[in-house]
Amino acid sequence: MKRVSIIAGGIVQGVCFRYYAQRKAEELGLTGWVRNIPDGRIEAVIEGRDQAVDRMVQWFRHGPPGAQVDECTVSEQSYRGEYNDFRVKAYWQ
Repeated sequence: MKRVSIIAGGIVQGVCFRYYAQRKAEELGLTGWVRNIPDGRIEAVIEGRDQAVDRMVQWFRHGPPGAQVDECTVSEQSYRGEYNDFRVKAYWQ
């Protein structure tokens, strides 16, 4: 099992990035969250099977239709198993 933190920048807000990310995470059986951050980037914490997390990281590098990801920073963390589902957090929460 694996846990990563992701920060993605570019044209990532105002293109439904968070909701597409939630759908993709659910499709892959992942848990965690995604949110907008004040500087215009997207932040996420993702947990799950190694291969599924790797697929989600690749998805983040391109994003949904309408997005243009110019930067994607991924930090691996210790798996905690603290989430039951994948949620879109309220703006900057």
